Amino acid sequence: MGDLIQGIHHVTALAGDPQKCLDFYGGILGLRLVKKTVNFDAPDVYHLYLGDEAGRPGTILTFFPYGTILQGRPGNGMAVCVAFSVPTRARAFWEERLTRFGVRFERVPDGFPAETAIQFSDGDGLALRLSFTETDPRVGYGTGSITSQNAIRGFHAVELWEESLEPTRALLCDYLGHRLVARSGDTSRFSSSETPGCYVDILVRPKGARGRGGKGTVHHVAFATEDRGTQTTLRGALGGIANPTPIIDRQYFTSVYFHEPGGVLFEVATLGPGFAVDEPLEALGGALKLPPQYEPARGRIESELTPIALDADRYR
Repeated sequence: MGDLIQGIHHVTALAGDPQKCLDFYGGILGLRLVKKTVNFDAPDVYHLYLGDEAGRPGTILTFFPYGTILQGRPGNGMAVCVAFSVPTRARAFWEERLTRFGVRFERVPDGFPAETAIQFSDGDGLALRLSFTETDPRVGYGTGSITSQNAIRGFHAVELWEESLEPTRALLCDYLGHRLVARSGDTSRFSSSETPGCYVDILVRPKGARGRGGKGTVHHVAFATEDRGTQTTLRGALGGIANPTPIIDRQYFTSVYFHEPGGVLFEVATLGPGFAVDEPLEALGGALKLPPQYEPARGRIESELTPIALDADRYR
């Protein structure tokens, strides 16, 4: 399918308390809250988008923070770990910062050449990794406490757990423009362009238990495509094997969803129009933005959502 896929667009996870989620990712990790909206299918729940200063595709980690929700369990048929790309020289900075804010981590070999990493979890149990690499040309979003030289630059990889490799490999390579670029033990790395932010790592666990969705788990992985034209082409190609949804307008991009053969929910999302369609770049994430269909119910929706705000001074 050529160059129809341009790496990871975003990853969406399930969380518990929305304020704790914002504190961890916006405060400790220094991602920018670029959109505060609601779940388009359940408007009584926030949908929080965090990424770089503009929320560029390839940097966006999003959350549905449901408050009280069943704890999830990682397992086969799920994306279980989200890896961020960070400059190699920033390793000491991040080890000190995580220690200072009480986040326990371990040094792990990334498993692939010229990469080292530290691994930890957020407060809900979602597995995260900082992969230190010099092959990423992107510049991170700098805040008062995290300079752009130390900041997270965006995604590095997502790790899927699967019972077998071949069905998912075939979909990635035959339909989503990926190719095998490396192997390490039971993990195979696929990429659409062989650069950070485009890696999909598949760990094969032939007898592993299936995962259970809930707090601290990934809901879906979205891949980026140029526009609605390329999205339509991909949807047509997938129609014979994956039962994709119709194209759905998500206001900041349009989306098509489908399950890959192993069970992970995939999405193909367009690069645009982006997050500045309903508020200026300098004000992203500052106000609750609602899809037009929910504006008549704004008063009720706002009254039912827990107010959230980031105390930046706390995380300097």
